[in-house]
Amino acid sequence: MRVLVSDNISQRGIEIFKRAGLDVDVKTGLKPEELKSIIGDYHALIIRSATKVTAEIIEAAHNLKVIGRAGSGLDNVDRVAASKQGIVVMNTPGGNTITTAEHTIALMFAVARKLPQAYVSMCAGRWEKKLFMGTELFNKTLGIIGLGNIGTEVAKRVQGLGMYVIAYDPFLSEEKAKSLGVERVDIPTLLKRSDFISVHTPLTNETRNLINSKNIKDLKDGVYIINCARGGIVNEKALLEGLNSGKIAGAALDVFEIEPPVNNPLVGHEKVVCTPHLGASTKEAQEKVAIAIAEQVTDFLVNGTIKNAVNFPSIPADQVSALQPFITLAEKVGGFASQISEGGITEVTIEYRGEASALNTSPITIAAIKGMLTPIIQENVNFVNAPFIAKERGIEVKETKSTDAGDYRNMISVHVKSPEKTVVVSGTLFGKKDPRIVKINEFTVEIVPEGNMLMMHNNDKPGVIGNIGTLLGRNNINIARMHFGRRKPGGLAISVVNIDTPVDESILEEIKQLPNILDVKVIVL
Repeated sequence: MRVLVSDNISQRGIEIFKRAGLDVDVKTGLKPEELKSIIGDYHALIIRSATKVTAEIIEAAHNLKVIGRAGSGLDNVDRVAASKQGIVVMNTPGGNTITTAEHTIALMFAVARKLPQAYVSMCAGRWEKKLFMGTELFNKTLGIIGLGNIGTEVAKRVQGLGMYVIAYDPFLSEEKAKSLGVERVDIPTLLKRSDFISVHTPLTNETRNLINSKNIKDLKDGVYIINCARGGIVNEKALLEGLNSGKIAGAALDVFEIEPPVNNPLVGHEKVVCTPHLGASTKEAQEKVAIAIAEQVTDFLVNGTIKNAVNFPSIPADQVSALQPFITLAEKVGGFASQISEGGITEVTIEYRGEASALNTSPITIAAIKGMLTPIIQENVNFVNAPFIAKERGIEVKETKSTDAGDYRNMISVHVKSPEKTVVVSGTLFGKKDPRIVKINEFTVEIVPEGNMLMMHNNDKPGVIGNIGTLLGRNNINIARMHFGRRKPGGLAISVVNIDTPVDESILEEIKQLPNILDVKVIVL
């Protein structure tokens, strides 16, 4: 077995491969065409963030069995293409939890006490004590957006500094919040009450521009904003305006919308402390993730054991062909249900009917949970840790089974319960492996669950379909498929449109203004 290491990792990880008798080549800094020309000779590819594993690279990887990311972020891997080719994609979630939490605290102190600015001043031979008046963290309110592993560690640490913590996380239950000594709030409340705001969520359609020009006016005067998560969650233009107006006292940024930032006015701004994406950059963290990914990939190549895979569960070899189509279906149904639900999820029930009820449903249930959690947690959730993350968030998971599937041979339904409402999405397999969503709450549909989609509730009136098509066409967005369901003629209806490219917020606002459109949601599977 041959392993290609295309990004810099700790030597201790490379030694693990060699001790296992694997043939390891370390070739960093490869251009895409160079990687494409040699990747067909390797069975495993080890990367960090520099290597871009595109569909074109994967197509040339005829012998590749596994891609291992030393770290958690997988923005640089085409996971859909890898899954289609049967390549396992692994990462090391949690390896950078402590180091990123510590970096967040460091930036919080730095921006509150103007430490970098004071250092530069002293290096220039000045003694400007009055110029760098700071702010205490003690007795201040920290608003944490995203209370996953890193957000939780930040919360624990700042409580020791005497800070009061409030948090927004759509998967955070009241019970879990209380156990952490954290007050659970919504985004508007968090923005209004926080003296400091720290972001710890992935960049998704839901979190992009979460802090923006519309809600920045709701911030408490003199707030400090810290972002060690992903660029784009805090709109940079709005942040700059808030800093210049004095609404925002300071910002500490480890991430940017474009990296490295070029001619970015936030870099060098007198109220901004910035670092070049150093959240996971400690010797301990890099060594930890290198060892972890080397052990995981070695175990897979030598023993066939799958650990921390984001696209495959651990299934006995003799059950793979029977279970894989249902695993894919469950993950897509769970993902769809999660993205149309509202509020914090408290309970999820996976219902198996017909032929599906006779299967080994354990890995299928895990797939449904992973699908449900992924839209918010992204690369930090996989087939191994999904049940644990659900438990940590206070989400109760249940299964029910019935041999009766009605008009279908098999059906998997995911019931997602929140304090606001319960959403039910049902899916089946057409043929032996083609997933379809056939019911959304009370609406019967027939949806191909893939790619970018828009789901709209609308009044069943003439012209709705034409208006949607015209608006999307005017914005150069191609429609791949359209699906419809209704309770009765002229009543409430549902429209789901598969589109070839994502839509931005301005187009969503246009859709909402169309006649007879009641609401619209973006779904990405």
